[in-house]
Amino acid sequence: MKLSILDQAPITSGKTAKDALEASIRLAQIGEQYGYTRYWVAEHHDLTGLACSAPEVMLGTIGARTESIRIGSGAVLLPHYKPYKVAEIHHMLATLFPNRIDIGIGRSPGGSAEASLALSDNFLAQIKKYPESVKELLHFLHNDFPSDHMYSKITASPYPSSPPEPWILGTSKKSAILAAENGTAYAYAHFMSDHGGIDILKGYREQFRAKAKWQKSNAIIAVSVICAETTERAEQVALSGFLWRIQSAKGEKIYGIPTIEEAERYLFTNQEKEIIKEMKSKMIIGNPCEVKEQLLDLQALYKVNEIMILTITHDYEDRNQSYRLIAKEVLNHNRNEEIRDEM
Repeated sequence: MKLSILDQAPITSGKTAKDALEASIRLAQIGEQYGYTRYWVAEHHDLTGLACSAPEVMLGTIGARTESIRIGSGAVLLPHYKPYKVAEIHHMLATLFPNRIDIGIGRSPGGSAEASLALSDNFLAQIKKYPESVKELLHFLHNDFPSDHMYSKITASPYPSSPPEPWILGTSKKSAILAAENGTAYAYAHFMSDHGGIDILKGYREQFRAKAKWQKSNAIIAVSVICAETTERAEQVALSGFLWRIQSAKGEKIYGIPTIEEAERYLFTNQEKEIIKEMKSKMIIGNPCEVKEQLLDLQALYKVNEIMILTITHDYEDRNQSYRLIAKEVLNHNRNEEIRDEM
């Protein structure tokens, strides 16, 4: 099994956005040290508690401070942007960091209606054009417009020796079919919706159309995971994230992921306890052995060879430790990284 990292760059209470982004850089470095295949950072706009509005800026910094781990956007929200500019940005990254750049493509707004309006005027109109925009972006990425196309004489330069690898992200049959029809890899966000995922991935594989002989279907699932030395500690660490999501959904003004102590003092209503139960059903929470077992179960269920892990905790070190423990247990990572971390 391959493991990868999905990072939403969470801001924790008492910390700043700068702290969160520096913690994300450190997480990418830890991911590389411990054998993770790729690191993706998400795009969000004016959402309390999430620091990254421009993945391309983070990727330039992370690429310069790592050596081999694949890095990418998870996802660039295409309806907000022109495909040509998106291709230029990721070609620049792929030129600077050859054979390391992924471009995750998504269609969600990533923020409020007002933020969407500020970014792209008419978001709903761009959503309707999304399939066309994906095709246009792929042509720019591969520099292969038909000779009679109006864009055939331009290049999203600099054109790299190895173009970015495109992934379409989603939770629906529609997104899976779009990936299949365009011959791209597909990432299923299990942490957002686990309903019908098996059939969605099956449909993707069955309808996949290779655009070149060497292309094959390739799918990963993204899962929310909290791992700690003991199950009890993992459950305790996870509580902060549950409270943050509940407070955010209620529209409360909060300033980052609450502490474990704040979450333990909070009096959850019966309704909120049911919400937490639902959130837990889409998560993996436990000690390393339990986490490995559940990851292997998901791997067999979805028939994938790579799982991307999203971990949100109040303490950045709890998050880092979660990824370390999983790597040691699942990837049999035995290098002396603890010593390197201390240096």
